[in-house]
Amino acid sequence: MKILFISHSFPPIIGGVENQNFQLSKALGKSAEIRIIKNTRGKIWLPIFIPLTFFKAFFLMTQYDVCLLGSGILAPLGSTLKFFHPKKKFFCVTHALDIIFAEKKGWLSKIYKIINIPALKKMDKLFMVGNATIEEAVKLGIPKNKCKFIPNGINKNELREKHNRKELSKIFGKNVKDKKVILRLGRFVPHKGTSWFIENVMPELPKNVVMLAAGGRVARNTAGDKDDFLNSEKAILKNKLENRVKLFPAIPQADLKILLNTVDLVVSPNLHIPGSMEGFGINAIEAGVCERIVLASNIEGLLDAIKDGKNGTLVENEDVNAWVEAIEKIINTDTSILKKRSQKVGEYVEKNYAWEKIAQRYLKEMKK
Repeated sequence: MKILFISHSFPPIIGGVENQNFQLSKALGKSAEIRIIKNTRGKIWLPIFIPLTFFKAFFLMTQYDVCLLGSGILAPLGSTLKFFHPKKKFFCVTHALDIIFAEKKGWLSKIYKIINIPALKKMDKLFMVGNATIEEAVKLGIPKNKCKFIPNGINKNELREKHNRKELSKIFGKNVKDKKVILRLGRFVPHKGTSWFIENVMPELPKNVVMLAAGGRVARNTAGDKDDFLNSEKAILKNKLENRVKLFPAIPQADLKILLNTVDLVVSPNLHIPGSMEGFGINAIEAGVCERIVLASNIEGLLDAIKDGKNGTLVENEDVNAWVEAIEKIINTDTSILKKRSQKVGEYVEKNYAWEKIAQRYLKEMKK
């Protein structure tokens, strides 16, 4: 199969969609002939990237069997190309924000709903990263039979490494050798639940439990989710947790790998926030492949990422007592038992979410 892959956001830009597009295109390239048209300059380049890509893809599609778009932002480009190449097949990887952005307030969301949602309907197939995203898409009138759930993948070799608590202590800023360390990965946005967790759960945990929260911040006036970093800072100060909770709004990849391979527990305490949602929960399987114990809210895309009892434990969202009980149960479990459980988590994630296997699922659907 000859695939023309178009990505509106690609490394070296850092982010979930960017990494997903990179890993997917790399894995597809092992079983198919693929050419990538990619934007590596960020959102500011999109007004130039999209028209230039149209003219390039207009001619290239005569040589390719299918066109795969990296996100719903490119749906209008895909539907226009499909008009000129009706015998070719057009597919789109569809993330949560590609759907729910149409329901947000503001003029930009209204334009998106008018233009992008109808364009998505014209695609031959939409590869949704979560079942919750499919549910939201159907509400907007996208036929369910056009949607196919395929989870995000993971590359163990790029994340799992050997590190020690001394390195972790250096990042935290003090010795955590005798501490129980919780990690929260993900952007500082309301639906990730970071500020809620700091405000409500951390004060109820034993004093030897500390926390690191790492992820990007949302720039001011950016379309989409609001920034929640300041609320997290306020929660720390209000509850006098300065010595127990550290925030990292910009962390190097090297330090991120140290965290993923040394902490005791990873949490995803997501909340229900109108107009936002977790499409999949990639951080949960990143932690899993590094053999970390994971606790996650039992909502939205986390239900696709976490299989209760296999690669993590699902906890009732926004239930403080449930979260405290689940965490204390883990930190009080014998270390040798936790180590065996962690190894099984890593094996499960590698078996079910390796990018090579996920890419084959894409190819199977496109061949249909």
